[in-house]
Amino acid sequence: MLECSVSVVGRSSSVTPGCDCLAHRFGNAADHGMRRPRYPSDMTDAEWGVVRPLLPVPGWMRGRGGQPEAYCHRAILDAVRYLVDNGSKWRAMPADFPPWDRVYAFFRRWRDDCLVTEFHDRLRGQVRTRAGRDAEPTAGVIDSQSVKADAVVGSDSRGFDGGKLINGRKRHVVVDTLGLLLGVMVTAADVGDRTAGRVLLARVADAHHRLGLVWADGGYTGSLVGHCLDALELVLQIVKRSDDQRGFVVLPKRWIVERTNAWLMRTRRLARDYERRPTSAEAMVTWSMTALMTRRLTRPHPQPA
Repeated sequence: MLECSVSVVGRSSSVTPGCDCLAHRFGNAADHGMRRPRYPSDMTDAEWGVVRPLLPVPGWMRGRGGQPEAYCHRAILDAVRYLVDNGSKWRAMPADFPPWDRVYAFFRRWRDDCLVTEFHDRLRGQVRTRAGRDAEPTAGVIDSQSVKADAVVGSDSRGFDGGKLINGRKRHVVVDTLGLLLGVMVTAADVGDRTAGRVLLARVADAHHRLGLVWADGGYTGSLVGHCLDALELVLQIVKRSDDQRGFVVLPKRWIVERTNAWLMRTRRLARDYERRPTSAEAMVTWSMTALMTRRLTRPHPQPA
C-alpha cells in the first residue's frame, strides 16, 4: 500500500495518511491525502474492505486512455453516498469532500457506463450468498411508486398519476425475494404499470437468465401476463386481495417490494425526484441500495436461537 501524507492549512483534521484505493496506489490521488470519515453516510473501514475489491477497474488502468484519477475513490464514494442519503445539492457538497464537479463527473461516468449497476450487482450477489441463497435469483416481485417531482424536472419526463394524485415521476422496480434490487426504470407518473412493466421485465429477464417467476399486483393484469410467458419465458403471477378486505392488508410476496419502496423513501434524495434526467433518478435508486447492502454485509451474522 502506498503511504502518503499531506498538510492543508486549516483542514488538517480532515486528512489522514494512507489509502489503498487504486487512485492512491496508481493514480494521482496521493497529492490530496485521505479523508477522515465524519458523517453517518461515510463507509466504515469494514464497509470499505468489502467495497474495494468489488469496484470496477478504471479505464485508464485497462489501457483505454484517460487521465489517472486525482481524487481518492473512497472519498468520492463517500461524497456520492452523502448526497444520496442527505438530499443535498451537488454544489452544496461539504468542503472536506473532493470538489463537487469532480464528484458529479464520477457519478455521471458511472451512470452512463453502467458501472454503478455493475458494482451494485456484485454487492447483491454477495448479500444473497451470505443469506444462503444462490447469487442469481429465480423469483422476484414488481411494483411501482409515484413521487412528486421538483421544478427542475421537465414536462417531457413528468406527468400526473390520477390514482395517487401525484404530479411527478414513477419508479418501477423489480426486486428479489430478499427485497434487493434487480432492475429499476423511471418514467413520467402517468405511464401505466403494464406499459412500463413490459420494458422493465424484458431488461430484467435479459440480465437474470434464471429468473422464472415474478409476483405483481392487479395493475399488471391483462396482456402483459401472456406476453411475459410467450416472449420472456417468465411467469407473471398476480397477487390479489379478496373483495371483502378493506384498508391496509399485508399480502403474500407483495409486502417484499413495498418494504423496498419504504427503504428508498428513507433516502432523502429519493423522497422527491430532483433529477433532470430519468437515468440519473435510476442511478440514485441504485446508489441508495448499494449503501444498504454494504451496511448489511458488515453486520454481524445473526446468532442462532
